[in-house]
Amino acid sequence: MRGSSGPRSSLRARAAVPEQQKIKWDTVRRTLRLAVPHAGTLLLFLVVVIVSSAIGITYPLVYRAIINEGILKQNSALIVRLAVLIAGLGVFDAALGLGQTYLAARVGAAVVVSLRTRLFDHILRMPLAFFSRTQTGALVNRLMSDARGARSAFTDLLSNVGGNSVTVILIAGALFALSWRITLIVLVLLPIFVLPARYWGRRIREVTREAYDAGAAMSSMMVERFNVAGALLSKLYGRPAEDVTAFEVKAQALSRTGIRARLYGRMFATLLILTATLATALAYGWGGLLASRHVLDLGTVVAIVSLLARLYAPLMGLSNVQVDVMTALVSFERIFEVLDLEPVIRERPHAMTIPAGPIRLTLENVSFSYPSATEVSLASLESIAVPEKRVKRAVLHDISFVAEPGQLVALVGPSGSGKTTVTHLIPRLYDPQTGAVRLNGVDIRDATFESLRARIGVVTQDAHLFHDTLRANLRYARPDVSDEEIRAALRDAQILEVVEALPDGLDTLVGERGYRFSGGEKQRLAIARLLLKAPNLVILDEATAHLDSASEIAIQRALERALAGRTSVVIAHRLSTVVRADQILVLQDGRILERGTHGQLMAKAGLYADLYERQFAVAAPETRSPASDRLGSGAVRS
Repeated sequence: MRGSSGPRSSLRARAAVPEQQKIKWDTVRRTLRLAVPHAGTLLLFLVVVIVSSAIGITYPLVYRAIINEGILKQNSALIVRLAVLIAGLGVFDAALGLGQTYLAARVGAAVVVSLRTRLFDHILRMPLAFFSRTQTGALVNRLMSDARGARSAFTDLLSNVGGNSVTVILIAGALFALSWRITLIVLVLLPIFVLPARYWGRRIREVTREAYDAGAAMSSMMVERFNVAGALLSKLYGRPAEDVTAFEVKAQALSRTGIRARLYGRMFATLLILTATLATALAYGWGGLLASRHVLDLGTVVAIVSLLARLYAPLMGLSNVQVDVMTALVSFERIFEVLDLEPVIRERPHAMTIPAGPIRLTLENVSFSYPSATEVSLASLESIAVPEKRVKRAVLHDISFVAEPGQLVALVGPSGSGKTTVTHLIPRLYDPQTGAVRLNGVDIRDATFESLRARIGVVTQDAHLFHDTLRANLRYARPDVSDEEIRAALRDAQILEVVEALPDGLDTLVGERGYRFSGGEKQRLAIARLLLKAPNLVILDEATAHLDSASEIAIQRALERALAGRTSVVIAHRLSTVVRADQILVLQDGRILERGTHGQLMAKAGLYADLYERQFAVAAPETRSPASDRLGSGAVRS
């Protein structure tokens, strides 16, 4: 960040979450509230589950009837009828299973879409300081991986907890009805499974969080290296081997957590299989003994064993409920963590609209320091960070100036003097700690975001273009603009000929960050986007600082028409860009050291004169074009 850089360090996000960080009941309540809009679908799902579970326990009872009433009594007709009944129940049960899966998936998908949309909207409303600290990959991971984990709460868990719980209850009831003695003996084995499961559940919760953090770290590195700028830097500095090694370390960390998670899950399954095996042995042994004494009939023994066999699958599912619940709630907790981070820049209730028209810009005794990490970000989103030890310090001190409608105010000064910070306060990317920024007398903290953004247009030093068509990038300023208006703006920005020479014209894909275009072309496209927006206040941050002379002159001609009658605030290191400014502010160490016109400041022989003379001591005055004389040779009004 220019001017004075914001804080760049924060508490390092720990890969392993400490044991004392428990799942909060508030997370459970908030998660359940997400299902309220889908209560009708959930009720239908519950009905389907109950019917399907009831059919499931019908099979063993039919087997009992086949043995006792059919085979033992040699009733062939009954055997055939009951066999057909089993086949019919199987078809119906399969259809119910499909319906159950569809309903659970439908609710899960709806909840995830809603959650992702809320999260995306919330992130977009976060202040600029938030994005300057967080890793893009970590944010993407919250939207993708964590949202997928949250979806399991409404798909797998609905089927698992809902369906399996009903099945277990019905089967247990049937077992008690058939033989309460055998059922009680089988229930004695449950502590063998339940007690160790509680311990492993806590371990799985830990490894789940570790897996999410490791995945976020790997995603962050991929996002940084796979964009054009990151790939270019890697190639130019010859560091692909080191990058591969670093990626391998992160991938191995994720792999290790995955291995541990699978081992813990297998331990759950082993405990259940052991319990089920012992229960089956008891059922056959004790049941067979009772049958031999004619206390139980043979069909009942077979039915009990069959019910126990059908109990294994739902118990296996329920054995992982703690794992699934913890995994899902960790996902929700990580999402809610971001949603609970309130933006420090918020629109006030009953904010007023700044009407369109000429703008009078006023900064009154503005002092500013960048927010700390705890104010704007989360440690878990800053995986590469260190504890913040610096004392929070002001980067702007008592800044005051007025730009009347139509005037050009130029900000100059050495790097780190606070120029860009001033321009970030005007569109309310940050709020000052003291003082006020006013547009036509209205404190921008009392203005609506919509009217504030509509009144102000900005061309930054690094013009950003989305990976989309030229038309879509230009319409980002005004979605309702016509192709004719787009071409007029391109013509004024001195780039229409370049665009028309492209095979696909306005449908040309600009590439990642616009890397298919040169720096000068991107700047002119950004200016065309500004022209389409037609703001009343224009901020130019070194908009032509990196262009060749021909491109600068072309852009200056465009800006001369675009800035006519508009209030303008300009940053430029090339001081010739500001020689015609109505007011020049010379900043140093966050303070206005000098102010005045070019002639007045040159006469003072202060910092401005020193900067000007050092830069242009060898420049030939005759090399400057009429456009350069009018608007300067740098980022006009920049």
